[in-house]
Amino acid sequence: MRILVFFDLPVLTAKERRDYRQFRKFLMKSGFMMMQESVYCKLAQNSTAAESIIDNVKKNKPGDGLVQMLKVTEKQYAKMEFIVGESHSEILDSDERLVIL
Repeated sequence: MRILVFFDLPVLTAKERRDYRQFRKFLMKSGFMMMQESVYCKLAQNSTAAESIIDNVKKNKPGDGLVQMLKVTEKQYAKMEFIVGESHSEILDSDERLVIL
């Protein structure tokens, strides 16, 4: 599964800019990858892990602005169409697993 986070945060005052930076840093430290500005994505192993990720984002959301989340399956994510630009492959875009015993 993938968790997509979309946000539109105000950045007019110094406090709003600080909240924006803190939220963005939180997402990156939590393992989210930036797809485009204000759109981040994270891979979740299963529904339980996805719900945990969603709860964690809710706990760390800024006070103002709009934060939206979308949970999609890998099959749905793979059907994403790129109208302009191109897809580039990264480790997080792969559903392959490495198991070391």
